[in-house]
Amino acid sequence: MADTDGTTRGFTRRDFFRATTLAAALPLGRAAPAAPVAGPADGARVAWLEGRPARIGGTTFGVPWPRGALRKDQAFVVEGASGPVPAQSWPLAYWPDGSLKWTAHALGATDKPDAALRVRPGTSRAPAGGVVTVRRDADSHVVGTGVVDCVVPSRGPVLVHSVRRGGRDVLRNVRLVALCDDAPEGSTRRTEFESVVQTATLEQEGPIRSVLRLDGKHRGAGRDWLPFTVRLYFYAGAASVRIMHTFVFDGDEQRHFIRGIGLAFDVPMHDELHDRHVRFAGADGGVWAEGVRNLTGLRRDPGAAARRAQLAGERCPPVSDEVRPLLHLVPAWGDVSLSQLSADSFRIRKRTKAGCGWVDAAWGGRAAGCGYVGGASGGVAFGLRDFWQRHPTQLDIRDAHADTARATVWMWSPDAPAMDLRFYHDGMGMDTHAQELQGLQITYEDYERGYGTPAGVARSSEITLWACDATPPRERFAQFARDLQTPPQLAPAPTHLLATAVFGTLWSLPDRSTPARAAIEDELDARFDFYRREVEQRRWYGFWDYGDIRHTYDADRHDWRYDVGGFAWDNSELSPDLWLWYTFLRTGRADVFRMGEAMVRHTSEVDTYHLGPFAGLGSRHNVQHWGCSAKQARISTAVYRRYYYYLTGDERIGDVMREVLDADRKLDAVDPVRKLPNVPPKGPYPARISFGTDWASLAANWLAEWERSGSPRCRDKILTGMRDIAAMPHGFFNGDRMGYEPDTGHLHDMIGADVKASHLNAVFGAVEIFDELIRLTGYAAFERAWLDYCELFNAPVDEQRRRLGAPHGATHALYAAHSRLTAYAAWKRRDPALARRAWREFAGDGKPRPFRTVHVAPPHVLRPVDEIPWASTNETAQWGLAAIQNLALIGDLLPRT
Repeated sequence: MADTDGTTRGFTRRDFFRATTLAAALPLGRAAPAAPVAGPADGARVAWLEGRPARIGGTTFGVPWPRGALRKDQAFVVEGASGPVPAQSWPLAYWPDGSLKWTAHALGATDKPDAALRVRPGTSRAPAGGVVTVRRDADSHVVGTGVVDCVVPSRGPVLVHSVRRGGRDVLRNVRLVALCDDAPEGSTRRTEFESVVQTATLEQEGPIRSVLRLDGKHRGAGRDWLPFTVRLYFYAGAASVRIMHTFVFDGDEQRHFIRGIGLAFDVPMHDELHDRHVRFAGADGGVWAEGVRNLTGLRRDPGAAARRAQLAGERCPPVSDEVRPLLHLVPAWGDVSLSQLSADSFRIRKRTKAGCGWVDAAWGGRAAGCGYVGGASGGVAFGLRDFWQRHPTQLDIRDAHADTARATVWMWSPDAPAMDLRFYHDGMGMDTHAQELQGLQITYEDYERGYGTPAGVARSSEITLWACDATPPRERFAQFARDLQTPPQLAPAPTHLLATAVFGTLWSLPDRSTPARAAIEDELDARFDFYRREVEQRRWYGFWDYGDIRHTYDADRHDWRYDVGGFAWDNSELSPDLWLWYTFLRTGRADVFRMGEAMVRHTSEVDTYHLGPFAGLGSRHNVQHWGCSAKQARISTAVYRRYYYYLTGDERIGDVMREVLDADRKLDAVDPVRKLPNVPPKGPYPARISFGTDWASLAANWLAEWERSGSPRCRDKILTGMRDIAAMPHGFFNGDRMGYEPDTGHLHDMIGADVKASHLNAVFGAVEIFDELIRLTGYAAFERAWLDYCELFNAPVDEQRRRLGAPHGATHALYAAHSRLTAYAAWKRRDPALARRAWREFAGDGKPRPFRTVHVAPPHVLRPVDEIPWASTNETAQWGLAAIQNLALIGDLLPRT
């Protein structure tokens, strides 16, 4: 039932239960319902998320396959409406029996992409036209796409020496630049740094797609820092090069203040000044387009044909006799900049050359982050994805009036204040462990001096360069900008994803066949739509922030608790990542995918440490993403990354999942429970961990590597832990604190005959990973132990005492969230009474609060907002996962009316 503001009213217990008596014959104990899917021989259909694009410059996508269906060396065909299309395929993951689990597929550039495609086993078609070629020289790689040829040095200051098209260099000397101040304000010293490539690795070489990886550091004033990884992507038939840039902050946040970080390159200029052009993409398809030397608006008319040609970006015919001898007195605007210093405002300004004053040219809201400099004979279009979302950003063009223009794509604008990564308070006198615990009690902030460091966090940015053989028409340039900001992406249908069971059995397709089902589906949609709107309403944007969401709302201030300790940024707390990806799996919604994509980029880079003492661990929720002293595997875990990695084949996310493989070796020095009261000593074990917030997260890391590479080490660590938990006196009820040996993977009971549980253990991916491990390994003892935990966690105290000898002691926090554990046990054990109990738990004991917005107007707020006063990301994410999983497992037990 929709409210007038478009949100859904809260459902009540009546929506779920019309009676307490259910039929005796219950469809339990079977796989989660799945729509019929074509067999492997028929292949998998894939479609564009946002609909058929006008053209593509190359794309990569993933496809899953059922267990045991396809051998590991199977070849594939990608077919469109008119038959096979040139494609390149490779494996991403394998089932335990060695059969293919996931494959990746690349398509080259085309002006006529098919609306839908099918991937099936077969012999791929040899490309009839251009292919990607790679030639290795002594000190470089020369990569050709059939349209452009790129020379990539193996080491040195330049990433790309040249990009040639039509026999001449269109751009040269692609390099990284960084600026550093010695203070956030009033700096007395600025240092400039440039890239130094130390290694170049050809990661993939194929006829459709090749990938070069460059690793190095920034160098300046005798110092090397800011390690980077740059991947260059080349697609057959493409005039573009896609660049994935990653840097890691490894400085001292008290002394090193980044003032700018960008990618620069040179563009040879050959045309007359009035045949040279500058373009910037604004908002909503808008284009700012001018000549370096404008012919319009002059006192003397150069001729209609000349004016028309210049506005179109074409070569001008000879200007009128009145104007020709005076052209040298028309200013040439060599320098132009577009700066986006906030999510809501950009400015374009220009000047004739260095040393002369700037003139404001245009203003706007949100620029698409795409620019062009060149002439009628060619030039370079360039752009940064998520340009306004990751402000402060900037595009610079310099010396467009000279023989060589320079362009810079700034990921952090030099016009913005310096990047200040210092901790946001001075410790406030918390010098002892007891004082730190007091801080935790009042602001929910887990503070510890020296732990809130940004050293080791990273950020990845996506840049595209197009080598153009002429100034692109405005419509074409606007298309560049659209493709840059929303790259065309293919994805398998939810029916295929579900039928292959690659992500377990805990989800099903949306079903509104009964009022009760429809109520839950409507609520799921309403909750996602609310958070999607909150990103915009609350401006959850910015270089370090974009992709994350807030943790808890402050109804008194009508805002999220952005400045209150552990209530501020969410940092994957209680698995909003999983909520988004499960929502996408079942719906295929493009907006869900894009929000999940932004979250993966953020949480895998900014919330995770990539070097230093915390490498492989993540930071718990805080006012600053790296601020919390709780450095934990539950934040950095691959369970939150696998979905995006397999759907896209993205190499950077693949890197991050491998970076965390040895995170367990950090749990001795960075004890995950050191702040909790009444925790027993570690005893003889190197580390003490819990099964859910720690071991399940580590197991997800090892599972990702096991399925990607077949790693025996990772497989054995998983199996060792599964055996050890199953052998404990009370299974998972001994697993709240266990001794752990990183060398062997063994887990040890630390509480003997006692039982203990925590409301947090099942809410960081354990439910989802254990379902997959049970299916993959078939280990019955582990399954029995897990089902006992699922059945008893929410059980009445008397039942806990009867089965365990004592209550397990966990609070009823997240009671509805844990209903999905009860549902899982009911499904596996075919227990109707347990299923009834699960739905009662999900519905709750009291009247649920309606999930609908309330409008708040000034002067109570700075600007009008639509709020849900009791909003909590913990509750939303866990309710969403419980709803999705309960529908999949015991949905047939909901009343039909």
